[in-house]
Amino acid sequence: MIRAENLTKYYGTVKAVENLNMEVPDGTILGFLGPNGAGKTTTMRMLTGYTTPTKGRAIIEGLDILKEPLRAKKLIGYLPEIPPLYPELKVSSFLNFVAEVKGLHGKRKKQEVERVISQAGLEKVALRRIRNLSKGYRQRVGIAQALLGEPKVLILDEPTIGLDPKEIVDIRNLIKSLGGERTIVLSTHILQEVTSVCDSIAIINEGRLIEFGKIEEVQEKYGSASLEEIYISAISRGGEA
Repeated sequence: MIRAENLTKYYGTVKAVENLNMEVPDGTILGFLGPNGAGKTTTMRMLTGYTTPTKGRAIIEGLDILKEPLRAKKLIGYLPEIPPLYPELKVSSFLNFVAEVKGLHGKRKKQEVERVISQAGLEKVALRRIRNLSKGYRQRVGIAQALLGEPKVLILDEPTIGLDPKEIVDIRNLIKSLGGERTIVLSTHILQEVTSVCDSIAIINEGRLIEFGKIEEVQEKYGSASLEEIYISAISRGGEA
């Protein structure tokens, strides 16, 4: 479970996120929507402990990310918009390195690396250097490193941005297959991605959460409107909660 309590972030006098409250139940795949500059990435960075909030709390599986950072971060797999890859390394070498950073050693490390290579569909490229991979495969490597250690929470920031249509479908199917066993927050601009992968949505604009809940419940609130109509309506309200 992920819980944000009055999560707020200011950069000087600039408001990035203000008083954001939401609770994402276990097993949920949440589509996190909003225009550029709405506060999505800042929120995700606060949820992962990458950025310290100005006020408020981020709770991961009952652990405050600031008070118990090591325990909480072990429960999180994070894929930022630009995957943190070392292009000169081979895929398997990179994943072994990340596994060690995450405290995995010996037989457990070997099992985990083999598991995520299989889960992310990287068998054919495991011995290739990352710099020689397509963007779709680099995204798969980014997801694989996030899966190491079997985290209960996955935070994915724009995982399909810049991919070709086939790569997009492959990554969507991969993300969908990861649901149920873990809680996933998926940031995207693509509404079709939300309808095909997610069961819940959060819409943020000007740093404030505008809509949040299961997709069908939010649609019912808007008279069974399409997700596109809901999004446009919510965004047109500006930063009003």
